[in-house]
Amino acid sequence: MKVVFIFFLFLVSTASAQTTDDADSVRTLENVIVKAYEQNRKLIDVAAPISVTGQAQLNRFSNMSILPALNIIPGVSMEERSPGSYRLNIRGSSLRSPFGVRDVKIYLNDIPLTDPSGNTYLNQLSFYNFNSIEIIKGPTSSLYGAGIGGTMLIHTLPANWKQGISLDYTTGSFNTNNINVNVKAGDADDKNSFNYSHQTSNGYRQQAKMRKDIATWENALRINDKQTLHTYMSYGDLYYQTPGGLTLAQYNADPKQARPGSGSQPGAVQNKAAIYQKTFLIGFSNEYEFNDHWHNTTSLYGSYTDFINPGIRVYELRKEPHFGGRSVFEYKKQMGKTIVQLDFGTEAQKGFFNTRDYGNKSGVADSLQSDDNLNNWQYMFFAQADLKFPHGWTVTAGVSLNKSSIELVHLSSGPSSTQKRVFKNQLPPHIAVLKQIDKNVSVYGSISRGFSPPTVSEVLRSDGLFGTNLQPEEGIDYEAGIKGTLLQNKIFFDISTFFFDLKNTIVQRIDTNGVYYYVNAGSAKQKGIETYASYRFIDAPHHFINSAKVWTSYAFHDFHYGSFKQVSDDFSKNKLPGAAPNVVVAGLDITSKDGCYLNVTYNYSDKIALNDANSAYASSYNLLGARLGYKKQFKKKITAEIFIGADNLFDTKYSLGNDINAAAGRYYNVAPGRNYYAGVVFKFYKKEY
Repeated sequence: MKVVFIFFLFLVSTASAQTTDDADSVRTLENVIVKAYEQNRKLIDVAAPISVTGQAQLNRFSNMSILPALNIIPGVSMEERSPGSYRLNIRGSSLRSPFGVRDVKIYLNDIPLTDPSGNTYLNQLSFYNFNSIEIIKGPTSSLYGAGIGGTMLIHTLPANWKQGISLDYTTGSFNTNNINVNVKAGDADDKNSFNYSHQTSNGYRQQAKMRKDIATWENALRINDKQTLHTYMSYGDLYYQTPGGLTLAQYNADPKQARPGSGSQPGAVQNKAAIYQKTFLIGFSNEYEFNDHWHNTTSLYGSYTDFINPGIRVYELRKEPHFGGRSVFEYKKQMGKTIVQLDFGTEAQKGFFNTRDYGNKSGVADSLQSDDNLNNWQYMFFAQADLKFPHGWTVTAGVSLNKSSIELVHLSSGPSSTQKRVFKNQLPPHIAVLKQIDKNVSVYGSISRGFSPPTVSEVLRSDGLFGTNLQPEEGIDYEAGIKGTLLQNKIFFDISTFFFDLKNTIVQRIDTNGVYYYVNAGSAKQKGIETYASYRFIDAPHHFINSAKVWTSYAFHDFHYGSFKQVSDDFSKNKLPGAAPNVVVAGLDITSKDGCYLNVTYNYSDKIALNDANSAYASSYNLLGARLGYKKQFKKKITAEIFIGADNLFDTKYSLGNDINAAAGRYYNVAPGRNYYAGVVFKFYKKEY
C-alpha cells in the first residue's frame, strides 16, 4: 500500500495532465435519457420515482462491487452478508429475501435476468458488466410483471463506442484482488465487446473466502437501416463461503467468527458451508423499425445454473435450466398537438428445475433426503398508452394480464407424487400524470397496483415440504413527486412521497433447525419520503479546481404491519423488520484540471428491527469513505489512472445483511471494519465511433 501511495504522489507532483471522462460520467442526471416504462425520455419527463446510477457514481468507490453506488439511491439498500453474497432491498423488499434478490424484477438490456422462479443471481455479473442502472421504485406490474419492490434495468454497453482495450487491477484489505480485461473490436455497425473479470478475497470473517470468474461477449450488429441484433453471452463461476448468522452474545464476543455449532448441530466451519454456483446465459435482442410509426423489440434467452450449497443443515444441489423472452411493439404518432405512444406485448418464461437435498457430513453429501422436480411457468400480456399533450401535460396508463404456476414432483419417495399451485390472473393497472411547470421542473402523481406471487424458494421450504397455503402479495401504491433543476442546472433535485397499502405480506421464518419457510403476515402500511439533491458549486473548466459538487440523499420510511396475528402472537402495528426508518447518504466530489479527483461519502443508517416482535434491533451506524485518484491522458489514445481509497474510516462495528426472524436470535452478520484499497486503470482506444 505504501509503494502505491508514493507512486501516486510522484505522478501528481511531476506530471501535467488533461482529464478525460467517459460521456456517461460527465452527463448531469437531468439530461440522462431513461428507458423506464418504454418512454425513452429525460429523467424529469417520466412520471415515476426513477433513479439512475451511471459511471460517475460507480467509479467513485473501489471498483469491486456496485453495492456502495446503489446505496446512494434513497429507498434502496444493497447488503453484503459475506463477500459474494448480496441482497437488494427496495423499500423493504428484502423482508422476503434471506439471501439473493427477490421481489424485484431485473432486466439485462432487454433480457429478463430474473428467472421464472422469481430469483435473480445478481452476483453472476461483475462490476464491469454495468455501464448504467435504472431503478424504478415501487410496483411496476403493469409493464414488468410480478414484483412489489420495483424494477432494475441494467445497460451494459456505453453510448459512445471506442475501439480498444482496457486493463484494470484493484487490490485491498482482506487480500482482496480484482482483475478485469476488456477488449472492444469492430466498428459502428458491428460492435464486439469481450470482458473477463477475476476476483478473490479472504473475507473479513471466518469462513468467508470468495472467488469469482465472469466472462462475457456482446455483439451489436446493425443489419440494415431498419434492424439491429444484439447478442449477449456470459459464463460465471462463483464460489463463496457462508459464515452464517450470530446471536447477539456471539456477535459481541467475536463478530468475525463463523456460526458455531449448537448441541448436535454442527457449525459453518465444520460443515464447510459455502456456495458453488455456475451460470451460463445466452440472449438475443432484435430491434426492428417497420416505418416512422411502428417499432418492435423482441428478446429471447436461455440460461442454466448449477448450484451446490453445503449448508449447516443440508447439502443442496440444484439444476436450473430455463428460457424465455419478451416482445414489445411500439406505435408513435403526432396527432395535432398531441403525441400518442402505444406499447403492447408479451413476456413468458419456463423453468425445469431439479433440487436434491442430502445430509451434510462435514462438507460431504450424505444420505438423500429429498429429490424434487420443479416446473415453473409464468406469462404476461401488457399494454400501455402514453399521451403527451400541449402545455406540458403527460398522461400514462397501463395494465397487464398475468398468470403463473409451480408444479412440484416428489421423486425421492416412491411412487412419485405431484403437487401444483396455479396463481390466478392478475390485472394490475397503472396511471400517472405529469405536468411540466417549466422546461426544468416537473411534478407528477401516480397510482399503481402491484402483485407478487410466492417464488419457488418460498413455496418449497428448505426442508423439502411444499407450502400449499402461501398466497400472493398485492397492494396499491400512491405516489407524488417533484424533480428538476435550478440556478442554470447547478442544482438538481428529486423528491417523492408514497403510501403503499400491502395485503398478504410474505415474511420469512427460520426455525431452530435452520429451516427457512414463509407465511402471509396480513397487511402492511408503508409510508415514506425519498429525496435526492446535488449542487455543483464550481463549474470552471479552465480553473485548477474545475468541478466541485456536493450531494445528499435521504429516505424516511414508516413501515408498519397492519393487522398481523399468528397463533397466539399479535404483531399488529409493529415495525416491519429489515427497513431502517431513516437513512442519509451525502458526498463531496472534486476534480482538478490536472487530473486529480477526490470523492468523499458519508452514510448514516437508523437502527433496524430484526424480528416481527420488534424485540431485537441492529444498531444504527455512521460510515465515512473516500477515494483519491489521478488520471492522465497520453496523446489522444492512451489514458492511465491510479487511485487509493478507504471505507469505514470510523472503524464502526455494525451488522449488515441481517437474518430477519432468525430462530435462536441468530440475526447478526458483521460488516467490514476500516479497510483500504488501491487500483490502476489503463485504457488504449484506437478509434471512436
